Amino acid sequence: MIKQRFSRHSVLSHSLWQRFFGSALGVGRSFVAVSALAAGVVDNAHAVTAPQNTLQPHTVVHAAKEFALTSSDTALLDDLEHRTFQWFWEAGDPRTGLVPDRYPSDQTQASVASIGFGLTAYGIGAERGYITHAQAVERTLTTLRYLSSLPQNDTPDKASGYHGFFYHFLDRNTGLRFNKDIELSSIDTALLMQGILFTESYYTADTAQEREIRTLANTLYQDVDWPWLRRPDQRLSMGWSPEHQLLPNYWEGYSEGMMAYVLGLGSTKHPLQPASWQAWLTTNDKRWGEYYGQTLLNFAPLFGHQYSHSWIDFRGIQDDWNREKGIDYFENSRRAVYAQRSYAIANPGKWQDYGPEVWGLTASDGPGELTEVQNGITRHFLSYAARGAGRDYTQDDGTIAPTAAGGAVAFAPEIAIPALKEMKRRYGKSIYGQYGFVDAFNPSFHHNNQKLWSDTAYLGIDQGPILLMLENRRSGFVWSVMKRNPSIRKGLERAGFRGGWLGNGSTAATPVATPADKAADAHQAG
Repeated sequence: MIKQRFSRHSVLSHSLWQRFFGSALGVGRSFVAVSALAAGVVDNAHAVTAPQNTLQPHTVVHAAKEFALTSSDTALLDDLEHRTFQWFWEAGDPRTGLVPDRYPSDQTQASVASIGFGLTAYGIGAERGYITHAQAVERTLTTLRYLSSLPQNDTPDKASGYHGFFYHFLDRNTGLRFNKDIELSSIDTALLMQGILFTESYYTADTAQEREIRTLANTLYQDVDWPWLRRPDQRLSMGWSPEHQLLPNYWEGYSEGMMAYVLGLGSTKHPLQPASWQAWLTTNDKRWGEYYGQTLLNFAPLFGHQYSHSWIDFRGIQDDWNREKGIDYFENSRRAVYAQRSYAIANPGKWQDYGPEVWGLTASDGPGELTEVQNGITRHFLSYAARGAGRDYTQDDGTIAPTAAGGAVAFAPEIAIPALKEMKRRYGKSIYGQYGFVDAFNPSFHHNNQKLWSDTAYLGIDQGPILLMLENRRSGFVWSVMKRNPSIRKGLERAGFRGGWLGNGSTAATPVATPADKAADAHQAG
């Protein structure tokens, strides 16, 4: 049996790149802005009616063709959403609110990114009737109180974060930095803060508990010192550690990093300048182009298209760059989904079972590091890696991650839902269990005569997009809550977004530095 590496512990000088491209580092996604990825066509979509409780259908007018659910579609989405929610509810520690990186597992690290998805999951659960509103309030308040109590300082082993940022992984028993290989992470903190801002805007009742939620959430968010991780060229570093200081890797170009910039621009206490958004955009023209019949801003793994969109509705709002291209970021990611499907249909690597309803490359677990010859073709399989297909790179070992299609339901339900149905039908209990789809499977892996490799694990950062994007497709719930958050609106407007639900005209205004921006510059210089 091949031993998979599930350490996710890195050497900081090169950990980010290795985690992305699957060296010996197992399960982790320390996020790197790589140039790449996928395209997709347009032809769908009116929203699906939520069949229960308080959620109402959200009309999707972004694309051209209506898409209607069948009864079997609805049954699958009902079951998958409930099972995926249960992962967060049962994985989360009711004493602290910490959510593990993976569960069930004997690992001992909590993931701050998983916590961000979890805080949002509890609201979804309350709206869907999976739990009561009171239960959601209690778990949310426990989580925020615990996070607020954790120490923030520059020591290597007696802190949970520094300057408002949190370490990628925390020890599940102490809440402190998991070990000295773990970086203070700008993107994992951003994923956490998205969930925290969701709580600020969702729990609006005039009760002592919900007032405390709003106060704690706002304080945690406003304490993040975004300019502290800003480089002289205005870009955000991916992280920091006491041992290595600022990481040389930085956020540039279309990726999940866009949420960090929006959050930084929306801050009142420690804001980024609009110039940081412009710096983030500088590589876009180099990464814009055709891939498998689509013209898009490329990023190879689909998670980069899903994370920011899980909370922020980018339909119909445009910054200067995508206004010039006649597109918005939602449509761009929609095209990425279609490109991945077209890549699977073409199947240049001749992987088993790839086709119109079996597709989906993103960062995920894999069968393990192994090279062998199958039918005269040398195959190299990977453990955890950032699989993807795009103009800039392709990394594919035949491993399919259901979160790729599950997190794409909001973008392209007419191809994502049939893919989920077919994968569940074809591979049955091997890939669909107590908490929905396992993290990944590989029909081409036949080592020791096995029929296929299927994971036994569920990862919070892959369960999250499935849950949030399913709900956004069905009701628009998470998007609607986040539209009410003043920091999200402010961040988008200061990045130059106009139109659509922002309702501030169709012509982009030139972003200008505010006194707070100038103060942030002075803070960084000091």
